[in-house]
Formats: sequence, C-alpha cells, structure tokens
Amino acid sequence: MECFTSTFEEVKILAFDLLMKLPKTAIQFQDSEKLQGLFQAALELSTSTKPYDCVTASYLLNFLIWQNALPSFLSAHVNQQVACGHGDKSAVVERNTVFVIKCLMENLEEEISQAENSLLQAAASFPMYGRVHCIAGALQKLSLNSLQLASEWRPVVEKLLLMCYRLSAVVSPVIQSSSPEGLIPMDTDTESASRLQMILNEIQPRDTNDYFSQAKVLKECDSFDLEALNFSASKIDISAEIKGKEGKTCDVTAQMVLVCCWRSMKEVALLLGTLCQLLPMQSVPEASDGLLTVEQVKEIGDYFKQHLLQSRHRGAFELAYTGFVKLTEILNRCPNVSLQKLPEQWLWNVLEEIKCSDPSSKLCATRRSAGIPFYIQALLASEPKKGKMDLLKITMKELISLAGPTGDSQSTVPQVHALNILRALFRDTRLGENIIPYVADGAKAAILGFTSPIWAVRNSSTLLFSTLITRIFGVKKGKDELSKTNRMTGREFFSRFPELYPFLLKQLEAVANKVDSDMAGPSHHTSMFLLLLVLERLYPSPMDGTASTLSMAPFVPFIMRCGRSPVYRSREMAARALVPFVMIDHIPNTVRALLDSLPSCTDQYFRQNHIHGTLLQVFHLLQAYSDSKHRTNSDFQHELADITVCTKAKLWLAKRQNPCLVTRAVYIDILFLLTCCLNKSTKDNQPVLESLGFWDDIRGIISESELVTGFPCTFKVPGLPQYLQSLTRLAIAAVWAVVAKSGEQTRDVPISFPQLLESTFPEVRLLTLEALLDRFSLAASGSGEKGLLPLLCNMGEKFLLLAMKENHPECFCKILKILHCMDPSEWLPQTERCVHLTPKEFLIWTMDIASNERSEIHSVALRLASKVIAHHMQTHAEDRDSIAPELKQWVQLVVLSCEDPLPTGSRLAAAEVLNSTAPFFLTNPHPVLELQDTLALWRCVLTLLQSEEQAVRDAATETVTTAMSQENTCQSTEFAFCQVDASIALALALAVLCDLLQQWDQLAPGLPILLGWLLGDNDDLVICVESLQQVEGEYLFEKEEVNFWAETLMFVNYLRKHLLQLLSKSGCRPPSPERLFHLQRTVSEQSHLLSQLFRELPPAAEFLKTVEFTKLRIQKERTLACLRLLAFLEGKEGEDALVFGALDSPAEARPLTLPRTEMAC
Repeated sequence: MECFTSTFEEVKILAFDLLMKLPKTAIQFQDSEKLQGLFQAALELSTSTKPYDCVTASYLLNFLIWQNALPSFLSAHVNQQVACGHGDKSAVVERNTVFVIKCLMENLEEEISQAENSLLQAAASFPMYGRVHCIAGALQKLSLNSLQLASEWRPVVEKLLLMCYRLSAVVSPVIQSSSPEGLIPMDTDTESASRLQMILNEIQPRDTNDYFSQAKVLKECDSFDLEALNFSASKIDISAEIKGKEGKTCDVTAQMVLVCCWRSMKEVALLLGTLCQLLPMQSVPEASDGLLTVEQVKEIGDYFKQHLLQSRHRGAFELAYTGFVKLTEILNRCPNVSLQKLPEQWLWNVLEEIKCSDPSSKLCATRRSAGIPFYIQALLASEPKKGKMDLLKITMKELISLAGPTGDSQSTVPQVHALNILRALFRDTRLGENIIPYVADGAKAAILGFTSPIWAVRNSSTLLFSTLITRIFGVKKGKDELSKTNRMTGREFFSRFPELYPFLLKQLEAVANKVDSDMAGPSHHTSMFLLLLVLERLYPSPMDGTASTLSMAPFVPFIMRCGRSPVYRSREMAARALVPFVMIDHIPNTVRALLDSLPSCTDQYFRQNHIHGTLLQVFHLLQAYSDSKHRTNSDFQHELADITVCTKAKLWLAKRQNPCLVTRAVYIDILFLLTCCLNKSTKDNQPVLESLGFWDDIRGIISESELVTGFPCTFKVPGLPQYLQSLTRLAIAAVWAVVAKSGEQTRDVPISFPQLLESTFPEVRLLTLEALLDRFSLAASGSGEKGLLPLLCNMGEKFLLLAMKENHPECFCKILKILHCMDPSEWLPQTERCVHLTPKEFLIWTMDIASNERSEIHSVALRLASKVIAHHMQTHAEDRDSIAPELKQWVQLVVLSCEDPLPTGSRLAAAEVLNSTAPFFLTNPHPVLELQDTLALWRCVLTLLQSEEQAVRDAATETVTTAMSQENTCQSTEFAFCQVDASIALALALAVLCDLLQQWDQLAPGLPILLGWLLGDNDDLVICVESLQQVEGEYLFEKEEVNFWAETLMFVNYLRKHLLQLLSKSGCRPPSPERLFHLQRTVSEQSHLLSQLFRELPPAAEFLKTVEFTKLRIQKERTLACLRLLAFLEGKEGEDALVFGALDSPAEARPLTLPRTEMAC
C-alpha cells in the first residue's frame, strides 16, 4: 500500500493490481480504527496543494472501496442507508463506491461555496481538483453497465453534473483571462475588490477578434481616486497572505491560483468525458435503462464547446480536448440520430463563427488560437475512418480557402485561425494518410502567408510550414538537419506532390528576379527563406532528366541568383540548397563557372553580397565534392588541381585589396578546404600544391595579413571574428605543412605559434590552442606516429606565462589542458624562473583556481593539481611531509568536487583523479595522508559509485578496479583485475577498505568514522524536524535534487556486513572504552530523537507525510545497524534488550544492546 505514494504512476498501478490479485481475506482490514485513519488520510490528501497527492488519494480510496466495513462515521454523510447483500462482492463494492462519491461530493460542495467567496483561500487550503479526480477514479474502477443501485446513481449523476458546471464557473475567469499565468483574482470579501476589479475588467480579454482592428482605451471613471487605488494596490503583491486550514498564515502566489484553476478545469473535463464514456445512455427520453439523458449529453457538449473555444491556458484546453474526444467517439456510435448529428452541427457552427469574424466573438485570436484547433481536431478525428470522411473533406476545403492570402483586412483573424487549425490537423497522426492530399495546398498557404505584412499571419504560417516539413520529410532523428533520413529525391517529392513543382518554380523565379532590384528590400524576399528550406531537403535522383516535367535543372539558375540576396542567412541557405541540385560529376564545371563569374581586381563596380553568395556556393559544392570522392583518386586530384588554378586567378579576394572581411573570410575558407584536399602526394611524389606554387601564395597572404602586421587599436568592422578564425586556420595549416616538409627548419613559416598565441584577439588564441591541444593529447596518449614534434618540445615556459595572464575563460581552460597533457618534469622546474612561483606555490595557485571556479576550468584545474601532486609523490618520496598542508587542501577540494550541486564534469574529474592517485593515497601500504583524509577520499569513491549519472558511476568503478589490483589488495576480494559493475563495485570497495584498515592497524581510530557513515549526517534529522514544522503548501513543486539511483539502505547493509566481518576477526583491537561510550551516547541520543519524531507524526503518516516518514524510517534502520555493531563490541549480541522503547530514557543510561531481529539485521 505504501507504493501508492510513489511519484511514478506505473508503480501505483502495479501495486493496486497486485493487491487486487491477493486473496480477499488477505486485504480485508479487521481494525476499524486503522480503516478510519486510512480513509481520513485519503480525504486529506484529496485536498492537498501538492498536485500528485490527489492521485495517491484516488488509489487509496479505490483500495478502501473493496473493504467490507466502511468507517462508521462515513454513514453520517449518506442520508439514506442502502440495503445490500453482504455476500455479493460486486454489490458491496458498488455500495461503497456510492458512499465514497457522496462523501466526496458533500465535501466538494462545501468547498465550492467557500471558493465562490474566496478563490485565494481555496487555492491555498483546499484546491478542489483533487476531489474531482478521486470521483473520476472511483467511477473508472466500477462496472457501470451492470449497476444494481440505478435509482441511487441517477440523483448522484445529476448532482455531480451540476457541481462540475458550478466548479467550472468559479475557476473559468482565470483560465479565460488574457494572461492566466500571472493573475490573482480579487475576492468578493476584500476591501479593494471594487477598484481593482475595474482594472481587471479592462484587461479581460484582449485577444478576441477585434485584437487587430481596435485599440483598447481605458474607460474614464469620475470617482477614480488614484491615491486610494495606489494604497489598495500596494497591499497586493505577487503573493497574498491568507489563513490556511489550521488558521496558520500562508502565502498564495499566482502559480498556486493558476494550478488550482486549470487543474480543476482539467479534472472536470476528464470526469465529464468519463461519464459519457462509461455511463449507460438513455435510448429514448423517459427510459429507465440509462443514467445519462439526451439533454444532459447536449449540455456536456455545450460545456466543452464553451470551454475549448474560450480558455486561454494550454493545460486546461489540452486536457479538455481529451475529455471531448471521449464524448465525440460516443456520439458517433450512438443509435440516437439527434445525438449522431451533434458533432456535425458543432463543426458547422464553429466554422461559421470563424468565417464571420464578428468583433463580439470570444474566440481567442492569439496563443495559436488556443483551444479552437483542439475543438475541430476532436470533431474530425472521431469521424469513422472507414466512411467517406466527408467532414474532413469539407472542413479542409473551407480552411484552405480561409488560409489563403486576401486583400481584405477583415479576413485577417479568420486567416490566422485557419492556419493554426491546419497546423493542428496536419500534426494529428490519427488522421493518417487521409490528410496527405491536402499537404500541397497547406504548403502553398504557408509560403504565401509568410509574405503577409501582418506579423500574426506570418507567425502562424511559419508554424504551419514547420509542421508540414516534419509531415513530409519525417521527424528529425539526429543533430544533422539535412541527414539522408530526413530528405528525399526531387523526383519522389514532386511525384507525391506534383502541384508543388510549378508553384515552387514560379515562386522561386519571382523571388530571384527581384533579388537584384535596388527597390526591393529584404521585406520583398520573405518567401525565399521557406522556398530554400524545402529545396535544400531534396537531392538528385539517378533518373533525374528521364521525365522532363520533373527535372530539377530549371531550379538551378534561380537558386544561384538567390545567392545574391541582401540577407546573409538567405545567401547561406541558397548555397546549401544548390548542392543537391548539381550532380556530383557536374560540380567541377559548376565551381569553375562560379569562380569565373567573380569580378577581377581591376573591376570598378561590384557588389559584395553577390561575391559572398557566389563564394558560399563554391565552398559548399567543394565540400560536397570532397566528401563524395576518395582523395587518392587521380580524376579527383586532377579536377581539384584545375579548380585551384581558377582559384589563384581570384586570389585578390583574400588580400587587403578586398575591403570586405566577410568575403575575405569565405575565400580563405575555400583555400583552406583546397589545402586539406590536395595536401597529398601524387604517384610521382610531387605534392600538387607545391607544383602549382599554391603554398607560396598562401604564405604571401598570411605574411601580408593583419595577423602579422597587426590591427589598428580601434579596428571594428563586420565579419572581423569570422575573418580572424578563417585566417588562423589557414595559418596553422601552413605551419604544419612547413614542419612536415622541413622538420625543425622553420625559416619558411609565415607566422609562428608564439606569435599566434600573443594575439590580442581571443578567436586567434583559441583556435591556436585547440590545434596545439590536439597534438599534445595525441602525444600523451601515445597515438601519434612520431611522438611530439620538435617544434613543440620547448613550449612549457610559453604556456606558463600565458596561464598567468590569460583572461579569456575558454583560452585559459585550453592552456591548463595542455599543461596537464605535458610531462610535469618538462615545465614544473621552470615555474620559479618564468612566473616567480615555486612548484609548491604553483600547486596552491592551481588549487585556488579549482576552488573558485565552477565551470570546466574547475575540472581541468583539479586534474592539473592532482598530476602535480602525483609527480611530487614519485620524485620526492622522502620529502612528502613538506607538502602536507597542500595535500590536506587537495583532499578537501576532491571532496567538494563530488557534491551533487556541481556539474557532471566536476564529478567525472574527481573520479579520474581518484583513479590516477589510488596507488599513492587509497591503497598505499604505508599511508601518506592522515587516516581521516584517507577515509574522506574513500568516502568520495563510495559517493561517486552511487551517482545519478552512468558515466560517473563507470568512472568510479575504474577507481575500485585500480584499488583491487594493487599488490597489497589483490587478495581482498575474488574480483582482482576484473571489470565489474558499479552496483557490485560498491560492496567490493567496502571490502577493500576494511581489509586496508586491518593492514594499517587503524581499526580502532577508523571504526568511529565508519560508524558515522553508517549513522548518517545529523543534518538529515534536522531537515525532518524542520519539514514537520513547515506550513504545507509553501511550494507547489519540490525543487530539491533527487537521486533515483542511490540506495541508502543497500549501502548501510553492505557497510554493516563488512564491519561485522572485520570485527569478528581475531586480533582486531576495538576502540577504547571511553571512545565506545561516546559512540553509544551519540547513537542513544539519536534513537531518543527518532522516537520523539515518530510520535509527532500524524496517523497514516506514510501517506500524509511520505517524505518525512521515509527519511525517519531510513534513519531508524541506520541507527539499528549501529546499535547492533555496538552491542557486538560489548560482547552482548545474544542478549535481548529493548531498542526504541528503552531508548526513551536519558542518553546517559546503561550500555545499549539490541534483540536479534530481522529489522536489526
């Protein structure tokens, strides 16, 4: 039953099903007091401000309904006793269900009356949605088609419907307001209600059909007293104080009011849908065979219509849609003709209301039309799929007609609604292939709507277009937007949607013809963006050209012309869209033609936008060509060599003759791409780039560039970061090329790494450091073919100097990573000469950085400090005491890095550090650290083994594997030198630790620390005390971090087991009597406090105070384990003694013993 309190509903369902499968005698409560306490707890949970508590209440009530004896006090809520045979279980369940629902309804009716006076009071003390949820849950577990108490159910159902409408009327003003997320409605019993209500009336709601045509003007009021209003409003903050259930003052926030309101609407909608779905319906009026009348069904339909069409809060109308779908599905199967026609009538009515665009309409024109798409979606999705789908056909025809562009300003709102509704219908998977014939028309409407001068139409068109892209090309399955799984051939695309071929071609031609016009600004090219988004998802078919009507060739010149757009993003998209339209074999000729179209340096007039668009197309075509061919292919080399010759003819674009840094950057990117493709030797071992003199040109570009000559101090122009990055990549490639050719001879290097690292621009330093880090990492891992290049061998001094003055976080992080990859013996002795810090002072400086940073720098600094310490331990074994204070600081740093609030990277770094230093500090036969510090590091290992993240657990497991594989520990377990799982590693780590304590002869001083681990932190009990005294409802949702992987009791059992085995061995010296007495006193005091806290818990605390109850029970198990071990130390394990009952006496009492019980073990 305690599984009902789980926050996972799957666990609640499994627990309930398991209870129902047990023998009936096993789940019947004989203790009426216990039964009454559980029922009272369920009622209390049903009004909890925590939303998930009402779900627990529902499962608890459904279980109690199966009890033969309801609490005696429950009959007071039922005016008329129902006589049922006690032998018939179904009759007992039905009777109990009626009793429970009547009880809930009477409580709910009283609470609705109070909410009508004070919605704030209801939101803070008794949110009503929990009662409704419990009623719906009780009905769902009952077979409503074979009721024996039909005469009892009819008035209950009738009253329940009226109560639902009444509750909805109370909360709907918040849900239907323009801004429900921040609204605190004024109650009728407050003094300032009249004045503030005037303001609320003015802001309600502004998103109706007159939103785009009429301005809102505050009405004048003769009696408007600004000072009095300010005085009244000053009392109303984002939260208000009211009296809670027990007269305690608590805050009411706008969030609490909103949650109360929208969840109430949600539960009412789901309950009405459940009633329609489960309750038998009268076949004819006045018939006695059903519980729902035709009029009641129509009223429910009208309620859903009003709620879906007027609600503004998404949570409210999304779940109302779920209830409405249940109703429409029932109506379509109903034998009553008048009820069968209702969905069709509702559909025509709402379509007519959308078309007329009446300013008095209450339809929401913002929030993506709010619940209107859901309303129409429910009406269409419930239409039988085996029929003609006439409703869908007529509706789509109407909506596509409304979604098209018109010159009438009065049609703006209908157009917005139509676009939003179409988006919902195209997203609905239940419509399946029936919606595909309308995709082409939907795409036309979206693309044309994107050219509208009205922002709302453009916004809705964009959302519709995004949905259609997903519908056509499928859901994105990876990070790559244009992966093959989300693309199709042009032939397939235009075969499926032939209407789009002439439409897209015509639209693209129109846009391309305007792109060069001086009169056409960016606003005239709006549809280009959507056109290119479609085209870049197509790729050529091998059969392209066999059918002239579907050839993709006509698109190519228009896409090229779109590359001249004045919009940067459009030029990029045109370049990407061109790639799939050019066959691979045609790319070289196309690239040469594009390069020839570029202006020469002697031309007097040229546009940089045109140059930029052309260069982007060249770059993307070359990239696609290089990815598709093997680089040793002779034809590939020959084609690229020809392209390189064409590129050399336009080399002025990469130099200062070209004043635009943006186009310079792209041209340099093309040069860099060519160097990557052609920096290979051909058959005659003569590099292509050398034979063409290409490297000489590149060295000339770099030597004349601003990287060498420098920039003016105030040099700030568009494209500077992009230009610097492109130029730096090319410079680094040139350096590697010279080094690869001439080895240590670096006379021909256009610029050196130290020069790049001295740049004042962080973009240059960062790219240089990344390139160097890759080389140092390869050398450190042994993956490099020839080890570290001679050029990089003596750069330790340079990196030390950079580390001291670098202010850019990413650059600083890369410098620390490089130092970590390097051998400390190469650079650590130079610290005193270079940066005036001794190695010890440098270690302190590194640890201070790790202590003060909480980003990636923290992790890198911790690794570097640990490597310095390990180096000192290896080279100065006899002088370890000289850095004892630094070792203690390092231990504290590792401990802090294992805490949960820190990012995962910090814990991974801590695990890696513990693994690398395990032979020095964790398993050393002669401990270097103090015992307390050594055990603190072992505690870190145990904490990381119970981390939430799999990567952290795996890294900590490596540490345990290393610890088990040392010479002095390989006999501690049977798993030495084996790869183990984190769950097994936890027990193995404790086994190794206990064995080491015995080897070190440190059991006596170490046992109190391990017992402290067993007992847990006193902070846990303090938190329990505070939470018991806390006012309920202060926070709706828990914000604390929860670790679903860690099992505290499993850790306690492992630790108790290994300590008991260690103490059982002969020769182990226990702590001194004084120390033992102090431990007994501490455990006794905690036991006494636990007993007191358990007594303060309310009845059925496992349901009402689940978190606190669970924490106390875990702490109780911890305390019992400690008591068992202390009793064993005293040699009194076999004696019987009271545990918690006897511990109510003062803590100074006699030594503590414990009975040998299952719980104690």
